Amino acid sequence: MNDLDAFARLVQALDPWRGQLVFIGGWSHRLHTLHPQANPLGFQPVFTKDTDLAFHHQVPLEGDIKAALVRQGFEEQLSGDTRPPVAHYTLGNEADGFYAEFLTPLAGSGYKRNGQTDATLLAGGISAQKIRHLDVLLTAPWVMPVGPAQGVPLPAPVDLRVAHPVCFMVQKFLIKKQRTPDKHRQDLLYVFDTVQLFGHLLEQFATDWQSVIAPSLDPGARHTVVQECAASFDTLTDAIRDAARIPQDRQVDPEELRATCRYALGQILAF
Repeated sequence: MNDLDAFARLVQALDPWRGQLVFIGGWSHRLHTLHPQANPLGFQPVFTKDTDLAFHHQVPLEGDIKAALVRQGFEEQLSGDTRPPVAHYTLGNEADGFYAEFLTPLAGSGYKRNGQTDATLLAGGISAQKIRHLDVLLTAPWVMPVGPAQGVPLPAPVDLRVAHPVCFMVQKFLIKKQRTPDKHRQDLLYVFDTVQLFGHLLEQFATDWQSVIAPSLDPGARHTVVQECAASFDTLTDAIRDAARIPQDRQVDPEELRATCRYALGQILAF
């Protein structure tokens, strides 16, 4: 299945909720490559079949998102023993299909008063997973046009809300200790590619960090971001070497990856 065709069907299904949903994860990076301010890249962005959409649970999602997805051919796949169950909304078969999942910030201990895991939320007819450290991805999202001019086969262009590139990068260091080694390596490559996309905006990104993004985090989270960013790129590590090997369509020098990310994040976060 063509992923841009599938993505267009998702966008059309979610049209009434565009003002409340923010594209995060791998597809936010994919959309960053289509942003008017992005540098053109001579390679394909990291591919991902899943589309993550985040929303603030304090603002109710009105209407029936599940029904809108079903009308576009999506099927709800439920798993786990939480209530409500974890849900993926899939288009196509399991092997080469496309799917969307909905996420919302987790606050508190992660447990309900009755001792059950507080892992999911029913909103707008869909089941959303509660994820810690998701709040930063909802801070100062970019609004960008997406449509035929960007290669997305929609009847007309629409404005989508996409995670701010700085939020996209720093959130990966908030969750670093929870990531598997493979996911961490991919995260390092995502950061490197994001810097290549927007390296000319470092001054603006530093202002956004200081004025909007950092104040949205508690002091402990701000400290974690700066500490983990600096530590991740201070020396050439096996994780960086492995991250440089991920792309199949280009050669990435591990030291260039390390030095580029160290310089750019140092400029943005002032370390």
